[in-house]
Amino acid sequence: MRRLLHLCVFWLLQTGTSWSFSRRHKTSPNLSVEPIEPKAFPLQTPHSGRHFLPSHPAYRQPFWRFSSKNRGNARFTEGWYYRLTLPDVSFAIIISIEDPGHRPPSDLRLACIQVVGPRDGYIVQADRDDSRFWAWKKQQGLGCNFEYKPGYDKQVMKTQTNLSPEVWRKTVQSGFQILPTHFLGRVRGRDGTVGGLFDETDKVCTCDFDFQVKPLCGWGDVNGTQKSTAGWLASLEVFEPHWQVTMADARASGRITWNNQTYNFVDAPFYAEKNWGAALPTKWYWTQCNSFDGYEQLSVTAGGGIRSIPFGRKEALGMVSIHYNGKMYEAVPWTGTMRWKVSTWGYWELEGNCTVGDRPFEARIVYECDPGEIKGLVFRAPTPDEGMVRFCKDTFEAKTTLSLWELEWHPASKSYVRKKGPPLIDRAQSAQGGAEIGGGPWWDEWERVSELKQPIRALLRLPVRLKTLRKRMKRRGS
Repeated sequence: MRRLLHLCVFWLLQTGTSWSFSRRHKTSPNLSVEPIEPKAFPLQTPHSGRHFLPSHPAYRQPFWRFSSKNRGNARFTEGWYYRLTLPDVSFAIIISIEDPGHRPPSDLRLACIQVVGPRDGYIVQADRDDSRFWAWKKQQGLGCNFEYKPGYDKQVMKTQTNLSPEVWRKTVQSGFQILPTHFLGRVRGRDGTVGGLFDETDKVCTCDFDFQVKPLCGWGDVNGTQKSTAGWLASLEVFEPHWQVTMADARASGRITWNNQTYNFVDAPFYAEKNWGAALPTKWYWTQCNSFDGYEQLSVTAGGGIRSIPFGRKEALGMVSIHYNGKMYEAVPWTGTMRWKVSTWGYWELEGNCTVGDRPFEARIVYECDPGEIKGLVFRAPTPDEGMVRFCKDTFEAKTTLSLWELEWHPASKSYVRKKGPPLIDRAQSAQGGAEIGGGPWWDEWERVSELKQPIRALLRLPVRLKTLRKRMKRRGS
């Protein structure tokens, strides 16, 4: 009984504190409540918001976090990946939060930002205090302030979430603030290619960024509904880890300063995605490119890996999606086929088609780099048992070739064939493809056809079948 009373008092104090923060959200010029609107812009995709409750003091903590040491303490990580492509160099900003709000605190809890830059440069800054990290529920909004400038009360500042850009620049010594279309950051970290996350180092590496983003494509047709990358079942935890591309194509304008060298840019290709769940797949590949020579709007994303599914089973899934002039061409295992051949390093060959719906197509993409010249950067990713460790390798210098064909039904062969005439895209080229391998083992070449087990395949295909049925009924009615 006494323990129950203590817990009730603790809960009242906690909710009272959170209520006072909510009131301050309404009155303080430096604080803002989470947006009420579900979308920041029309092309916002599902799952743009967070999938966890931050332990940041501005958020009300639920009673269950204090009533049990074991409930709600399953391994969890959420990560955001942003790529900026400039004419001669690419940058990647990778943000992650691990085991937020665990009681007692998890040994793997971590708020982390990694930045990949010129000549495979790699900067990491992290903190075990997950209460510094905040994130919005409905829109892309997240941030973490590692250190404040002298003269500002840390006890007051740490209760605040998103700040106006002017206040952020004036008060934050190191940290980041990512809003739907405005990215701010001051990273003061270590060389990520050597040592551990918190090893002492004589050299401080720096990266500052401040730029605006204009979305061109979310995940779907520009004039259509934006979709979940992994299908509508992505909302169910049993299919972790989850993956969502939030901006398949965008344009960024602003500046980024890497170790005192400043890069200014206007309408540079930009890409964004995220993952969440217990950890990344046990083995995977990933490719991306939205900087093709001679094309105003062309973006391709492909990925595949081995994931666990209910009843102790595993499946190897892959997909490839192209956004071209406002239209989406998506090859996923529930509406077509997808095949990949990925070497231990240096070659990614991807083929996919879609034969369901009103836009049948076939696509082929190849990424290549010379393993002798381009070694690739080995960087960190969350793992189930060890937390943030070196777990994947990638490059932004893969030579990329993309072709896209329309398909039509051939009655004689009772199959889909390529339409006569030139393809929609004929060997589009880029020298700045992003390509990655992760997990393992990678002892030899990995060649597979994407497989999706029943009944998951039938469930994921359900929206497509319903859409087709509605069209048929509409035709009959007219």
